[in-house]
Amino acid sequence: MHGPDEAVLYVGKAKSLRHRLGSYRVANPERMPRRTLRLLRLVRRLSRDEHAGEQAALRRESELLLALRPRFNRAGVWLGPKQFLVWRGFSDGLALGVTTLPEEGWLSAGPFGAQAFSLHGALVRLLWVRFQPERGLLGMPAGWFRGLQGNRAVIPTRDGSLIEEATVQLSRGFMNGGEAFEGWLTLAPPASAFELLCWQEDVSWVCEHSGS
Repeated sequence: MHGPDEAVLYVGKAKSLRHRLGSYRVANPERMPRRTLRLLRLVRRLSRDEHAGEQAALRRESELLLALRPRFNRAGVWLGPKQFLVWRGFSDGLALGVTTLPEEGWLSAGPFGAQAFSLHGALVRLLWVRFQPERGLLGMPAGWFRGLQGNRAVIPTRDGSLIEEATVQLSRGFMNGGEAFEGWLTLAPPASAFELLCWQEDVSWVCEHSGS
């Protein structure tokens, strides 16, 4: 995406450019992240590269991000340790972690670089609200609200169907992004005004950094 002065504002990879652009057209501006709205207001021209396979597209995206460091890209613009977000359902809850090498049996998204830790913290808070709505953000274990849950946390619930649903939605969200993922994240907002404000910031952060 190019701005008024032809500077590259954003570089992204999409399996279907038509679908990606269509998602911007039909998105509700009141629910779209503010950063995305600022980007769309500045875009004047689109250019594209077509590649035969997913890996070739990923390599080209990485090259462009490092070379151009577009204003509206956050992940991938600096070299650093690769960090993956990983998750897996267990009988007592959903485990969510950050690692440099996904283990067998875990689902993963990334790499994100250092952004993975902020993404992890935001998702821990959002999933806690979904899994423990009666306790809310203020009922989280000590330090979790401030992102001090460590590189791996288990969000507790005995509801096996909810664990399975969260596992599927995370996979779909980081593969496709879009309104469906945001809609799932926002099904059960917290009641208090303070918690709602924090929760909205986390939703915006996660939706900005998910999707292909």
